Amino acid sequence: MSKLSSPAGRRPAEYTWERTINKPAVTARPEPRGDSELGARAARTRAAILEASKQLFLERGYDGTRITNITDACGISRAGFYTYFKDKREIFNALGETTYREVLEVTGEWDDLPRPCTRDDVLAWVRRYFAFLDRHGAFILSAQTAPAEEDVRAASSRMQMRVCWQLGVSLRSRQEHPVDAPEALGLAVQAMLDRAWYRCKVERLGLDHEDVLTTVATMIVSTLRA
Repeated sequence: MSKLSSPAGRRPAEYTWERTINKPAVTARPEPRGDSELGARAARTRAAILEASKQLFLERGYDGTRITNITDACGISRAGFYTYFKDKREIFNALGETTYREVLEVTGEWDDLPRPCTRDDVLAWVRRYFAFLDRHGAFILSAQTAPAEEDVRAASSRMQMRVCWQLGVSLRSRQEHPVDAPEALGLAVQAMLDRAWYRCKVERLGLDHEDVLTTVATMIVSTLRA
């Protein structure tokens, strides 16, 4: 991550998703003891619960999703559900932790791009960001209907600010005329990426996917040269 500093007091503190809500890190329930196939089956079941929950949170909202909806979607019993998770909140935290870790990884890839970078370099990064959204976009959208507890909403806000800060600092370090607020730059670029992905992949507007990727990359390059 770039060593550039921000105006006094603006830099978000280092944290993890779980630390911000003052809860111990989410850990998987112990897998059933047995041979390797049983362990692999348990891992697949846990992954299926997370994936089904992600989609249900998106479609029904967090509050509108019941444990029964999740077990029906996965084809498991309620007792089977509790083998892996104690409640919906633990699932939401697990999804949030994975999403947060991966978005920091993909935004952090800006530090590895050539200086100066070409549009093709930026286009390759945009493809990786869209691939991240293909995996986690459903959770990002469903987080808008997150648990109502203030600690969760505060954690989500801090997470988003941390991502905007990292992306913004990396972009500002390459600008010919650096902006004053890197977090605002990061927010603007991330919003463009997220919205473009949403209109293409969720709303299916019929736009040529390659045209969208190329246009987004061109616009990012323009922010560096402005």
